[in-house]
This record gives sequence, C-alpha cells and structure tokens, in this order.
Amino acid sequence: MSDPLHGKTLKFIVTELQQNYGWEKLGQSVKINCFNKDPSVNSSLKFLRKTPWAREQVEQLYIRSLQNGASFSWKSNKSN
Repeated sequence: MSDPLHGKTLKFIVTELQQNYGWEKLGQSVKINCFNKDPSVNSSLKFLRKTPWAREQVEQLYIRSLQNGASFSWKSNKSN
C-alpha cells in the first residue's frame, strides 16, 4: 500500500479532519488542548509542529479515517 500521507501537508490533514469530524469529536479522538479549548487550524498547527507524539496521533487518525471510508475532499477531487 502506498503512503496515505504522501503529498499531504499537516494543514491539509488537520483541515480535512476538522471538516469531517468537527472540533468536538476531533478533541475526543485526540485528547490535546488545541482541539478542545478555543480550537483553530492555526493554533493546532503550531502545537502539532512542536509536538511529535501529538502529530503522530493526528496522522494515525487520518489514516484510520481513510481506511474506514471517510469522504475527504481529495478523494472526490483528483486535482488536489
């Protein structure tokens, strides 16, 4: 299987997860404050870029979501 993260930026991943799950569900799935207290894509990116264990959890959630058939925008728009 090819790398599902290949060509995906962290911003893309966080944005897609947020749009698919919403902040509340995302915060329940990955228990980090930047998803639970005054969440935003920018604050999440700042934290995740400095915190490898949290970034790994977010990336793993993204991969699991793909495996479970989540409909992220890139799946329906091949130009991304």
